[in-house]
Amino acid sequence: MNEHPIKNLMSETMEKIKSMVDVNTIIGKPIQAGGTTIIPVSKVTFGFGTGGTDFQSKNSKDTSPLCFGGGGGAGVTVSPVCFLVVTSDGDARVLPLNAQAETTADRLVEMLPSAINKFSSFMENKNKTDEKDSLL
Repeated sequence: MNEHPIKNLMSETMEKIKSMVDVNTIIGKPIQAGGTTIIPVSKVTFGFGTGGTDFQSKNSKDTSPLCFGGGGGAGVTVSPVCFLVVTSDGDARVLPLNAQAETTADRLVEMLPSAINKFSSFMENKNKTDEKDSLL
């Protein structure tokens, strides 16, 4: 049995979205500036719609196959969110472009690099303290 044309229409719409949006759209190409790496981060939203119908042409006979009419569309929005700045000594911080995060999840993402740095420093200090204690 032949595939219905709506399947091809939907597949084509999805392929166009895939070509517009990939991981490089969200996490941009790192920029080197001296000993600092700057990574742009964006928020990507997209949507698509596809529809169609089978109908009898007004000039066709009742026994003729049905005609198909359909269409599809997609939209993508890319909004810059922040820059992730990583210095040569390993410190990372987020430079937000918006005043405040809109959701708790967004705020957690903003806080993540700082939390990782603090945890790493804590563990390094703890290991140094443990080494000193074992020598005594």
